[in-house]
Amino acid sequence: MCLGDVRKNKQEVVDFQVSREELHVQYNTSEAMWRNIKQMKVTMQNSTDPHPSVLTLTFEEMAEIKYVYSTLIFLWFVMIVVSNCTVIGTIVMHRSLHEPMYVLIAALSANGLYGSAAFFPNLFVNLLSKTHTISYIACIVQVYGLHTYGGYEMAILGIMAIDRYVCICNPLRYNSIMSLSTVCRLFAIALVYGLLQFTIQLILTIRLPLCSSVVQKFYCDNWSVVKLSCADTTVNNVYGLFITIVVLGLTTGTILISYLQILRLCMRSSTDHRSKALQTCIPHIISLTYFVLSLLSDTLLNRYPGNIMPIELRVLISVQAFVIAPLLNPLIYGLKLKEIRVKAKQIFCNRNIFGVN
Repeated sequence: MCLGDVRKNKQEVVDFQVSREELHVQYNTSEAMWRNIKQMKVTMQNSTDPHPSVLTLTFEEMAEIKYVYSTLIFLWFVMIVVSNCTVIGTIVMHRSLHEPMYVLIAALSANGLYGSAAFFPNLFVNLLSKTHTISYIACIVQVYGLHTYGGYEMAILGIMAIDRYVCICNPLRYNSIMSLSTVCRLFAIALVYGLLQFTIQLILTIRLPLCSSVVQKFYCDNWSVVKLSCADTTVNNVYGLFITIVVLGLTTGTILISYLQILRLCMRSSTDHRSKALQTCIPHIISLTYFVLSLLSDTLLNRYPGNIMPIELRVLISVQAFVIAPLLNPLIYGLKLKEIRVKAKQIFCNRNIFGVN
């Protein structure tokens, strides 16, 4: 083999090695580009997702003594469950209480349990956890639960006001007008209307893309979620105003007119009749007044910045409808209405309930 051929072969080997290195570099470059493309695709998918998967709740002030708060919350929840179940059980077990007024009281207690179930368990779990987060789906479920609870509460109080108006102002026709079937139909209408009303509200909220994931409360309500959006919320605001007018305006107005008619009749009646009428109406008026003021305070509070008042006062105002009302209702009806109080005592004082003769 001549020297020229050797040099030629060496040059071919060098060219082959260079080609291999170039191919290796090109392969690595292509692989890196492919990884970048996949990462860009994932990023684009995340950027097009209108909702964060997890929302952060505001627990800073409560987290300092979280074990004290969690103990109090647990005990309060137990009292709500026991008191409302006592009222419901008393009414269900005694046929003499199967009348429209007492059925509505049982419905009020059942709604209190429903609202408490939507509020307390999530609060208790998040208070003890380190992250204080809630999934977007769980947040939306809580929004729906709390808002339907408020709507049902107002509907039941409205039916109770109509029931008391017919009973006191038109007693001779009470049984024909406010029969148990009539009350059940009214409640079914209120139930379907509430489901439809708040389902529309929820759909309007879900359609909004969220630009933040920090909820400025330790629970989820509709306005707190809507405020996280950077899109136009005019439709949500208008529909929210409509719901406020219907729930707090028309319903409250109907209730007030009913009770004003009752009070006007009581002023012209005998002392005994007036006393009996007021005795049955006072618990309803207390429930209505407290619940409406709680909802109105929270609605107004949501429209103002969080630094206008101490955080403790803001928290207290925002949770009254979900914390105080579910325990207040069974207490005032159980203590004020003699029929329920006497029947409940019979249940707890009956030794047979504990298996003792």
